[in-house]
Amino acid sequence: MNSPLPLPIEDVQNLADGRQLAINKVGIKAIRHPIKVKDKSGDTQGTIALLNMYVQLPQHLKGTHMSRFVEILNHHEHEISLENFYLLLHETALKLEAKSGYIEMAFPYFVNKAAPVSGVKSLLDYEVTFLGEISEAGHDLKVRIVIPVTSLCPCSKKISAYGAHNQRSHVTVTVSFNTLMWVEDVIRLVEMQASSELYGLLKRPDEKYVTEFAYDNPKFVEDMVRDIATAFYKEARIKSFVVECENFESIHNHSAYACITSQDL
Repeated sequence: MNSPLPLPIEDVQNLADGRQLAINKVGIKAIRHPIKVKDKSGDTQGTIALLNMYVQLPQHLKGTHMSRFVEILNHHEHEISLENFYLLLHETALKLEAKSGYIEMAFPYFVNKAAPVSGVKSLLDYEVTFLGEISEAGHDLKVRIVIPVTSLCPCSKKISAYGAHNQRSHVTVTVSFNTLMWVEDVIRLVEMQASSELYGLLKRPDEKYVTEFAYDNPKFVEDMVRDIATAFYKEARIKSFVVECENFESIHNHSAYACITSQDL
């Protein structure tokens, strides 16, 4: 006796929706996935990315195919860079049959830094996010980097008989490019404008150096964003930017904040 043929499984997502409302973004959020990122030295860093992946859903469809997002990720085990991040965007829109797609991919990125006096090397981590959008009009790629630095208060230095209060600050830059830049090059532009950059490991001579260097380079939060924006305007590879700085004040229970958006954004 022959067994009955299995009934086809209905594809509910492809059913029509009578509400006639398009959805701007629908997809998966906060999925972790191992990736390989190429750095400026030519090495490849293995890291874990946190991804949000969305597409536009037209008004006549009930839902999108969520499983396809995960399938796309699992097919991309090669190195990821800004150059091939576009391919991930394109494949997402293509396989989801969408007119537009969006991907946000955040991951820790490590730079091997040498201490200023002893030269001892250590890794310092930065939070990097690739932001991509693709549509019928083309594609747009941005990089967001959170860069920890030291800031020393000019007012405290001016009014105090000795010493000045300083704090760790987070500079967050979101940049689009005329021609691609290495993450390390963007970081370097920012760190050069701080009271002092940070290091993973410092010996006593290094600690003396960075303490005195910061004292000689006091910066308000306003100074920080203005100096970084000035450096970005002079960099031909940078097309547009947003510069934000948050000082985690050491003598207040609140932060100081400033932001500059480029004129051509």
